[in-house]
Amino acid sequence: MTEHVELDSLIGEHTLDAVDEFVESMKMAYGSRFEDCNMIRFRLDGKVYTAIEDPDDGYRSCLGSLILSPDAVMKNVFPPIRVTARKKAEGRYQNDTLEFIDAITGKVVMEVGTDDTDDYYPSFVGYFLPQNMATNAA
Repeated sequence: MTEHVELDSLIGEHTLDAVDEFVESMKMAYGSRFEDCNMIRFRLDGKVYTAIEDPDDGYRSCLGSLILSPDAVMKNVFPPIRVTARKKAEGRYQNDTLEFIDAITGKVVMEVGTDDTDDYYPSFVGYFLPQNMATNAA
């Protein structure tokens, strides 16, 4: 059984030590079609989470689900960093995005959720910005 997680439950301080971005084919809710979905998998405090784009959204997209992935093998592993997860500032329309801020640099290193594009279309957000991590500072 897949354990679903509420995005807001991740608000607060954590240790981040792995992030993988990828695309995977997912079955749509209706019919037998599959759709390529963007995903971001990350490890906070030793737990692995996978954020999955909703396969039924078409040209508009949003975070379909956030699940615990205890058996996932992480590929992009790095020295642990302290991050603070907070809600991104509200946009004009839909915005349900968490920003993960590096405790040392104060910069966003990861975003996960649903944001609005051009203040109109909802869009899945799964960004990793390793250049903003203290471990990658010049």
